[in-house]
Amino acid sequence: MLRLACGTSADHPDRPRALSAATSAARRGDLILVPTESVYALATDPFSVRGVACLRKAKGQSEKVPVPIMVPSAATMSGLAVHVGLPAARALMLNFWPGLLTLLFEPQSTLAWEMPRDAPLAARMPLHPLLLELLRATGPLAVTGANVAGLSPATTVDEAVEQFGEAIVMALDVGELGMAPENSSADLTEIISTVVDLRGQAPEVLRVGAISVAELRAVCPDMIDSTSGSAPD
Repeated sequence: MLRLACGTSADHPDRPRALSAATSAARRGDLILVPTESVYALATDPFSVRGVACLRKAKGQSEKVPVPIMVPSAATMSGLAVHVGLPAARALMLNFWPGLLTLLFEPQSTLAWEMPRDAPLAARMPLHPLLLELLRATGPLAVTGANVAGLSPATTVDEAVEQFGEAIVMALDVGELGMAPENSSADLTEIISTVVDLRGQAPEVLRVGAISVAELRAVCPDMIDSTSGSAPD
């Protein structure tokens, strides 16, 4: 595995080389390790048969399980999903992207990628500056947490390598991330993304995370909260 230190600042001397290597690896369909806001994640090209197969094998996932994607901007979604221009979608992306909000869209029917045809497209624009910079170079990436089912998410490259070994071709190492073991008792809603389904008549909250239902309803008054069964007033 190629391990490239990137530091935490944009002017780190090895950052350009690391991003160039990660971009090339992702475009080849290799499995790379990237930092997110709180943990490390596995990433690859969502349009690569080999890449998505490697990701599924590493995570032990069925082909029927959709893999979330991360995008460099809201504008990217117009080429991936339908109804991106609807008021609810536009308001949510404008107010909460980049950030901890995952949106479920109906994918474009002509999308030639390795995902189940009947599954939603789960997309998020991350906050982590290094990951955003990588996404601007690669375009959308399939991204999922670097942890085997039942184990804690990796907050260091070493933890990820312990779980996935040689499946990871290269890693962008920024040191330990925020979700450290000593903080494992913290409220998880502060570090996981809120999930909103945009495929119905009205937007619907499927999971409450860092962004509250009240915050969502401030920009989308018709938001349905399926986690509590409540409808907007």
